[in-house]
Amino acid sequence: MDMSEEDVAEKNYRSTLPGPLGVVDTWISNIEAVILAMGVILMAINTVANVISRFALGESLHFAEEVNRILIIMITFAGIGYAARHGRHIRMSAFYDVLPTGGRRALMIFICLFTALVMFVLCYFSIGYIQTLYGRGRVLPSLSIPVWTIYLWVPIGFTITGIQYLLTAFKNLTSRDVYLSTHVVDGYKDTETEV
Repeated sequence: MDMSEEDVAEKNYRSTLPGPLGVVDTWISNIEAVILAMGVILMAINTVANVISRFALGESLHFAEEVNRILIIMITFAGIGYAARHGRHIRMSAFYDVLPTGGRRALMIFICLFTALVMFVLCYFSIGYIQTLYGRGRVLPSLSIPVWTIYLWVPIGFTITGIQYLLTAFKNLTSRDVYLSTHVVDGYKDTETEV
């Protein structure tokens, strides 16, 4: 099984940003990769254990649903930063594609700055939501964990994603190429297969 250059780049991520920005970017990327991998593995183990328990013992694990809920929130909000870092976000590019390189770069800078702003605003509102949950004092029935703690991943994910978009804007400001993320150059791959 051959790995594409992009798969190898994602596996061995090294930031192309200068100085301390690159060190921080690489460090955050490694943490995200561990969180995503462990989250998916733990969710699979939890789900399989719940199915085995249901068939072998006749009843489900009482905590399985709550554990999966926590893991889904963690994976989702760690994953948005990962998607932004690797240029895997959805984009509509009909207008963007007809622009010359300078116009695409300017539009990409605007898009990145605007998206970063949206991420930071969502972070602000998510912190307010967590404060509301904290004030209510609710806990998960099976695990007895305060509900507000499982949502801590939300502002963390929004913050990391906002920072990633700021770094992408910086990369586009300091480069001649157009970047979708700090290390993914804009362009299309030839996806046809030879027969």
